[in-house]
Amino acid sequence: MSEKNQLVAKVRDNFGKGAARKLRAAGQTPAVVYGHGTDPVHVSVETHPLSLIVRHANAIIELDIDGRSELVLVKDVQKDPVRQIIEHIDLLVVKQGETVEVEVPVHVIGESFSGTNALQELNTLRLSVPATSIPENVEVNVDGLEDGTQILAGGIALPAGAELLDDADQLVVHVVAPRGAASDDEAEAAAE
Repeated sequence: MSEKNQLVAKVRDNFGKGAARKLRAAGQTPAVVYGHGTDPVHVSVETHPLSLIVRHANAIIELDIDGRSELVLVKDVQKDPVRQIIEHIDLLVVKQGETVEVEVPVHVIGESFSGTNALQELNTLRLSVPATSIPENVEVNVDGLEDGTQILAGGIALPAGAELLDDADQLVVHVVAPRGAASDDEAEAAAE
């Protein structure tokens, strides 16, 4: 589950490229906080702790804005394509008990039956989950599954309170035997 991280934000009133560059040079990242019918609030947060938080998908942050605490979800991170530094971040205000739509990574665990490969067809699932308990990932166990086995989105065990938003018939994992395996066996049998 996503843990709550804490950051202190300073309200900013300087905008534009020049102001953003000065903030980044001072170890700050420009951000905007919006949601729940409120006006967007432009803030800056410390870059290093922020970069550690956004490594995790769907991070929840307890943001202190001028002594007022807001629970926010990292909605969008804009990075420099070459240097990979965070240039700007969008934060969505969420409330306790509210459900949010998120994309959660799918992790395949286990080993399929000997001589087969588990092919992951879908990397993320769209879920509706409580804002305070967003799963970091959804696990699909392929341990011992044989050739031809298909795991569909509707057949994956979801965390408590989560609801699948994707099509339940969407293929997530498919277990297959390598193409050359069957013809190799036939060739060996013919040679004997």
